Formats: sequence, C-alpha cells, structure tokens
Amino acid sequence: MQKKSWWIGLLKYGAGIAVFAFVIISNWEAKPGRPGTGIQDVFDRPVRIGTYLLAGLCCLTSFLASVFRWYLLVRAQNLPFTLRNALRLGLVGYYFNNFLPGSVGGDLIKAAAVAREQERRTVAVSTVLLDRGIGLWALIGLVAISGSIVWLLDPAFFESQPDLRTIVRTAIGVFAATLMVWFSLGFLPERRAHRFAGRLEWFPKVGRILREFWLAVWHYRNRGGAVLAAFGISLISHVSSVLMFFLATLAFQPPGGESAMPGLRDHLIIVPVGMAVQGFFPAPGGLGGGELVFGKLYLLRGFAEGTGVFGSLSQRVLTWVLSAIGFVVYSFMKKELPGIKSAAAVQAPAEGGSKSNSDAPNVTAASA
Repeated sequence: MQKKSWWIGLLKYGAGIAVFAFVIISNWEAKPGRPGTGIQDVFDRPVRIGTYLLAGLCCLTSFLASVFRWYLLVRAQNLPFTLRNALRLGLVGYYFNNFLPGSVGGDLIKAAAVAREQERRTVAVSTVLLDRGIGLWALIGLVAISGSIVWLLDPAFFESQPDLRTIVRTAIGVFAATLMVWFSLGFLPERRAHRFAGRLEWFPKVGRILREFWLAVWHYRNRGGAVLAAFGISLISHVSSVLMFFLATLAFQPPGGESAMPGLRDHLIIVPVGMAVQGFFPAPGGLGGGELVFGKLYLLRGFAEGTGVFGSLSQRVLTWVLSAIGFVVYSFMKKELPGIKSAAAVQAPAEGGSKSNSDAPNVTAASA
C-alpha cells in the first residue's frame, strides 16, 4: 500500500510539472498578430516593484484572514484553542498546500495536527473540513455576488460574453441552492437530528466518526453567527487573492500597457473560477493546472493567453515565498495549546480526586 501511494504521489508531481512545462513552452513566444504577449517578452520589461510588493501584502492578508476564519470555527465548537496556535498550524498547512500534491494536502497535515491536540478529535477534524467547505462556498458566492452586481450595473457587459454569463448563472444557481439547503436545516427538529446521528452509528467502523461529524455540522447550523462571520472573512480573503492576482499581473505590464490585461471587474469573476479549478488539480498547489486555466480564462476574455499564464506564475511565486517564510516561522513556534488531560489532572486534586459532570470533557458537538 505504501509503495502504491509513493507511485501515485510521484505521478501527481510528474503530471503537474509536465502540464506546467507544456503551458510555459506553448506561450513562451508571442502568438502571431499579438507582439509582446509572449512570456519571454515580460523579462525585457521593467518591474513595478511597488505594485508587486502590494500584491505580496494582499497575499499575506488573504492568508491571515483564512487563519482567523479557522480559529472562529474551532472556537465555535468550544474547543480549547488560541489564535497563536491557529497561526502555527495555519503556517504549516499553507506550506504543504503549496508543495504537496493537490491544494488540500496541507489541510490533511493540519487536521492530523489539531486532532492530536484535542480530545474531541472528530470534531476537531471537522473544523478543518468545514473551513475548506466554507472557503469554497465563499468562492462561489463571490462569483455570484460580483457577477450579479456587474449584470445589474452593466447588462451589456455579458451580452458579448456568453461563456462568462454561463459561469455567473451557474454560480448564482449553486449559491442559491446551497443557501436553501443550509436554511432548511434550521427547520429540522433537534430530536430528528439526534435520531439521524444515532442511525449513522450503524455503519461499521466509521459509524462513530460519521455521527460526530454530523453533530458538528448540526452544531454549526445552530451557531449561524459564527458561520456568517466565517463566510464574511472568506470573502475578504478571496477579494485579497483577486487583488493579489491583478496586481501581480499588472506589475509586469509595460507603462501604459494596462489595456493588455482584463480589468479588476473581470478578475472578480475569472480569478475565483481559476482558484476553484486549481484547487482540484492533483499537483502541488495546483501547479500547471492554475497556469493552464488562467491562460484559458484570459483568452476567453479576448486577451493573450500568455498574459494569464504569467499572471498565474507571478502570483504563485508570492505564495511560494510566503509559504517558505511561514514554514521557517512555524519551526520556531512552540505548541501553545493547553492539553485537556493536563488541565483535568491539575483540577482533580483540588476536587478531592473527582470531577463534576459539568467539568467533564464533552464527547459530542451537540453538547458543546
């Protein structure tokens, strides 16, 4: 099994590098009729250092917002957790998200780490899964919201863009459907929720895990404020990522060459789509897949594919630098999570060797 996993990982790295190399080579030289749009042409231009540094600041803002989102979701489950510890695990997760196959490899590392540090392990892992789910939900929401605003303010914009119109319509439909499902859970009586949790325990081996995960989701539904806050923070994170991509691409355009790339309004639609596709591409940080999809999205808007490819590459360099620095910072950060068992051991002598039921660790999300 380990040998098979090793080969699968190697194939994912190979596929990412192969696609990346193919996209770079295909767009190295300018296409006929579009001089100066090849990737090699970018190296002959002066770099707007201030603009690129501003893109780096947006990258940092996006990361910190995602860390704070996860912290809120963990605290909503009444788990002992600190913001510093969220940053510590967020740094290592961000690093492996960029260097492990796929864009969820770091989430697996983060989930395993937080599970070791919590007694309610399934609930702790569920916070990582729901954090990823809310992040993806907010990506769809950003396309739906920004697309709807553009549609209302400038209907003619989509008349000549049938593909973008389809993307926005799909995002609106998916976002509306998920909202309906989420709100419908509010009408589910508590006894039915617990009855369903009991039925999940019938599944062999994984029954208890499914039960705890369902109760965690149910607990979040009863904490609508925390989910709403997490969604809002996700929008801040994704808008920062859009600005990062836009500025990282703009930094390498020649003076007065802003017309060679889509405007910020376009990026609010195409960047979340590209980020979602990149997240599912089975290569380290979506390597190759991101460059391919962003090049096609730029081409869809009538701009040079090479500009979109280099834009993806330039923002990827920022995430690589931030994740590498973050890993170094993580290596110097000590664990700062009070262990439940240690706290109980200190409390027990003061209570004569026994604990009241009110102080006993919760074992389900419903009792949190």
